[in-house]
Amino acid sequence: MRLSTFNINGIRARLPRLLEWLEREKPDVVCLQELKCADESLPIADIEGAGYGAVWHGQKGFNGVAILARGDTPELRRVGLPGDPDDTHSRYIEAEVNGVVVASIYLPNGNPIGTEKFDYKLRWMSRLEERAAELLSEERPVVLAGDFNVVPEDRDVFSIRAAANDALVQPETRAQWRRLLNQGWTDALRAYHPDDAGLYTFWDYTAGCWQRDAGFRIDHLLCSPEVSDRLDGAGVDKWARGEEKASDHAPTWIQLI
Repeated sequence: MRLSTFNINGIRARLPRLLEWLEREKPDVVCLQELKCADESLPIADIEGAGYGAVWHGQKGFNGVAILARGDTPELRRVGLPGDPDDTHSRYIEAEVNGVVVASIYLPNGNPIGTEKFDYKLRWMSRLEERAAELLSEERPVVLAGDFNVVPEDRDVFSIRAAANDALVQPETRAQWRRLLNQGWTDALRAYHPDDAGLYTFWDYTAGCWQRDAGFRIDHLLCSPEVSDRLDGAGVDKWARGEEKASDHAPTWIQLI
């Protein structure tokens, strides 16, 4: 099974790029983020035409998450992250595919720091930590996949000095990330590339970031012990970021045996 996560940055605007990637890489399971599209406007017919079933949690104009399965339809388990009934953002969806529980996550950005947006990010991470603990307690294969908007270490960004005031690198953000991992999750991409600097998944559209390879590693696949035992590879489909009218993220994947 190849399981990928991809912040598509607008599924309708990037539909040709999504279909191109699906055809070329043929991932078995796909977690999408930032659909920026209401449920009724999602291009489901095109996705099904590419051979994928889907479950989704859309929102007009921003946010939005989905899970796709090749030749199958994911079995929906949960829409929305528990813990705050007043949170209306479409940032979390959970389903089961071929015996693996998969969550597609679009964690809040949190910028600018010192504002309610940063507080919301930290609260959201605490709620995710609670849900992640519940999933681990099931002792089943689980993958938390998505745009976490967390740069785990200084080497995961092209310039920590340039990013010093970014919510993605703040000590509070990283502390909560470590608490999540310390529950027993494996950061699959880093586990497979322990010594690689420049292991990026996002390049901003501004200031020639793509051309300069000035990137961030913020798209992650966290694996429960039952999945970690089956890991057989992890990587980034960097080519997709270089296509015309591409998302500012590249698909990131793991391979399971």
